[in-house]
Amino acid sequence: MSVYRLNKLIRLAPNMTASGRYTTAMQPQRHNTSHSAQAANSPAGHTAFKTLAISTPKPFVFHVELHRPNKLNAINKQMWLEIKNCFEELSTNPDCRAIVLSASGKHFTAGIDLSDMMNLGQQLADTDDCARKGYILERVIKLYQDSISALEQCPKPVITAVHQACIGAGVDLITASDIRYCTQDAFFQVKEVEIGMAADVGTLQRLPKAIGSQSLARELCFTGRRFEAAEAHACGLVSRVFADKDSLVSGALALAEQIAQKSPIAVQTTKANMVYSLEHTNQQGLDHIRWYNKLNLQSEDFAQAVAAQLTKDEKPIFAKL
Repeated sequence: MSVYRLNKLIRLAPNMTASGRYTTAMQPQRHNTSHSAQAANSPAGHTAFKTLAISTPKPFVFHVELHRPNKLNAINKQMWLEIKNCFEELSTNPDCRAIVLSASGKHFTAGIDLSDMMNLGQQLADTDDCARKGYILERVIKLYQDSISALEQCPKPVITAVHQACIGAGVDLITASDIRYCTQDAFFQVKEVEIGMAADVGTLQRLPKAIGSQSLARELCFTGRRFEAAEAHACGLVSRVFADKDSLVSGALALAEQIAQKSPIAVQTTKANMVYSLEHTNQQGLDHIRWYNKLNLQSEDFAQAVAAQLTKDEKPIFAKL
């Protein structure tokens, strides 16, 4: 629908009944693919993963599960790589509009796989030169940083659903997401200081912004103390707490489905501007959204959504992006 047609509809809207229908000349097709829950290993036509389980339980909603339950979903090098690859692929998948990230097994994640760290230590032992050791470590750290940042850089909203333990790298992971839910039995821990290192893949940068308190963030990061779901909710790290894992995942998927029904242009522009505005002044954020919306306000999505609101019509069906 063009802006001209929208203006025409606005003029006609008062004469239409609440059940009046308005049909555009280019109505997007409904997404007719079956979306019953499935145990797919990867998005259709995309990479097969060994440490992640991927399904599409609802239209335009992808469910990504950390899937090393026998290792408490400890994040090894393969999982780091697969998280990065998965979210980069979903970033451009037109069938994906919202993502739920949860985990199989007893815990969300026990954090970084320490056996991987031992293997890295052996690799470092192969050279005596500190500069060359530094180059090896720089590449590894950058890879892990990019893996976590893939959630933030993904234009689709990411909802994390945490049950039981979320330790170390798990906190890095969830703070890069957009929305965080957890169970009543969930607990969190910035564990890195307890293994003699500073967190280096996102927690120190994102946790203070997520909870809005430098004092509490520094306490948690300096001490490595465990904090429970009630405290995580009170400080804003999570926005909802559920009784158990089943209700948690159901709640996260319901939210993802609600988001996926909105205009993908509107949702993805909203995420892009909110992420951008975290690191920029209010005026820079306003400039950023103005540049987006001078194009987006001419879109079919905007015209359809306004028409549906004016006519009290069925929810609009938006074309893939």
